[in-house]
Amino acid sequence: MWVWFGIALPALADNPGYDRPGYGFTPVALAAGEMTIEQGLPDWSRDRSDGAVSSQYSTDSLLRLGIGGPVELQLGSSPWNYLRQNADGIHSRSRGHGDTRLGLKLALPSAGEAFSWGLLSSVEFTDGAKDFRSDERQYLLGAQFNLQANQRNSLGAYLEEVRSGGRDSTTMAFSDNYTLTRTLTLYTEAALLHSANQASGTVAGAGLTWMVNPRVQVDAGFDHRLGGTAAEWQSNLGVSVYLGH
Repeated sequence: MWVWFGIALPALADNPGYDRPGYGFTPVALAAGEMTIEQGLPDWSRDRSDGAVSSQYSTDSLLRLGIGGPVELQLGSSPWNYLRQNADGIHSRSRGHGDTRLGLKLALPSAGEAFSWGLLSSVEFTDGAKDFRSDERQYLLGAQFNLQANQRNSLGAYLEEVRSGGRDSTTMAFSDNYTLTRTLTLYTEAALLHSANQASGTVAGAGLTWMVNPRVQVDAGFDHRLGGTAAEWQSNLGVSVYLGH
């Protein structure tokens, strides 16, 4: 979740941008009383390891609420998930909701308009269905950095650490967002993932976002594993709606 179209397209009303799609978040907080709803339609991932194949569909949901100043409150979950697995000729399927996430975003001050940055902290509870919940409560701290290099290019970097059960997982991701038209943007991204079990992997991908109007964005894209331990394929399809003043 990591494209900053509110910055790249300032003429599209006061919409500060969305956290979908990709890694990270937009380093801009909603104003007090403003809200966005960001919804996967669904997102999908596929993995193949040691002869086992698994595919998961998730309707990831994120509610963002401006609470004043440079601070934003977030509530997220995946109300519906579908997991299909095939290992050693045995097929299994399961459905259920995911864990609930509660987060707080802080947009930090910057010396110039071209650069923006922010922090996001969240806690993920273990209240999901059996096959879709974490074993331990997870605590996330993320930092997002964005540079508007020129009128069309927005560059970004995202750093994240997740602590769960006394172990840490980290993500380092980079993006380039290129404005094709006033409403259509192409993005590319690459990420290095390091999990708590000491496995690491790299992924890269691309996608498009379309501003249907100043309040509605549609996104579609994918990521593919380049090496190491990560999902073989991930794709996103979603819609985001800005409920400002």
